[in-house]
Amino acid sequence: MARLAARLSDGAGWEDVLQEALATAWRKRAQFDAERGTARNWLLAITADQGRKARRKSSRNSLALALTEAAAVTASERDLDVERAIRRLSERQRMAVHLHYYLGLRVVDVAAVMGCAEGTVKSTLADARSRLRTELGEDFR
Repeated sequence: MARLAARLSDGAGWEDVLQEALATAWRKRAQFDAERGTARNWLLAITADQGRKARRKSSRNSLALALTEAAAVTASERDLDVERAIRRLSERQRMAVHLHYYLGLRVVDVAAVMGCAEGTVKSTLADARSRLRTELGEDFR
């Protein structure tokens, strides 16, 4: 949950996303149904939802965007280019990339977290890779 919150949040806001996700999970613990999926996927879905909420809230705040850019300058230039390209993906593509490539979830688990079919995840990842190739060029292969 912490790794996903960090991937979805700008700067130090990941801790708030994680805290909100944990609080939400606690309040909704009675709604968890083991027959519908694993506890891990349920918790990651809640974290993803909180990350989306935080991103929308943060995008309204121009100061938060300025701080994000300032913090990103400390990363290596190559990583910065990749992060910028990932931020340009659609929200669905960005979520699939974070879950599959950064958290290492299998396609079936990504589908469970995102609430869609495995085929949708596969096509979303393929579209994201294609767009990233276009954004970054052949040097990043």
